Amino acid sequence: MTEAVHPDPVWRSRADFVIGARLPEGSEQLWAKQLGEHVFELCCVPFFVYGLALGDVVETDTGYELRRVARRSGRSVFRVWFGDSPLSTTDRDRVAADLAEAGALVERSSANLLAVDAATPELADSVAAYLAEHAELGHLTFEVGVRGQAR
Repeated sequence: MTEAVHPDPVWRSRADFVIGARLPEGSEQLWAKQLGEHVFELCCVPFFVYGLALGDVVETDTGYELRRVARRSGRSVFRVWFGDSPLSTTDRDRVAADLAEAGALVERSSANLLAVDAATPELADSVAAYLAEHAELGHLTFEVGVRGQAR
């Protein structure tokens, strides 16, 4: 991977800037709303960067590369990988739709990778349980990018 992009950020209508986050294998472009010269609110669900969530307020350096989190949003991020899953494209779309119907926000990086946002700890518990059921069936694997706390 050289540069991960967000083709359809969940808060695209709020975003007015793209900042960068360095990764071991490249970087990830993160859609954001500029709040100050080097202060931004994240408007996408990170696909690869750990410790960041939708709505976090972050600071960048002068080159607009992520420097630090200034304020956490309290939201949770899950990453779903279908990989060699036996699920058809239709069934993978159903998983994304089920998550959205439950109240999660979902971004797709590829046919194999979803980034899932849960706004509350209760929704995060529900998302984790749903994904764990599918993981037990061998339909997907998932990880937590960040687990939010009640505000």
